[in-house]
Amino acid sequence: MRTNARLFWLLTVFYLVADAGYIIWSTIDSPTGDFEVIGTAAIGMLVFMSGFIAFYLSKTARVQGPVPEDRLDANIEDGEAEIGFFAPWSWWPFFLGLFGATAFASLAVGWWLFFIAFPLALVAIIGFVFEHSRGHFAH
Repeated sequence: MRTNARLFWLLTVFYLVADAGYIIWSTIDSPTGDFEVIGTAAIGMLVFMSGFIAFYLSKTARVQGPVPEDRLDANIEDGEAEIGFFAPWSWWPFFLGLFGATAFASLAVGWWLFFIAFPLALVAIIGFVFEHSRGHFAH
């Protein structure tokens, strides 16, 4: 975990330097002396995204302590704890992905598609959240 955090901090610094280089390069290359805004903003967002991930991994590593992947004396058996509960029979993630993709496709197709896909995506989210709270599988 600590190694991953360091890699993302390194990526954050790299993207910051690349963004500064892109600003300089696009300013020099432009006949009017202006820099290119879209590429600068895109690389700048990479700085923030990798910084957020690095911060999260650093904080998690500090709170959680050393994980078996970070210890040199760890065995394979040390990392076999339960990660979480996943329902292999659930269809809700499929429908959520389908309706979510349809809602985002509406940006290219037309807003009329959004008004169809968004309520269906809400139903899929509610079904996904509450799938273990009813019927035979209720807890």
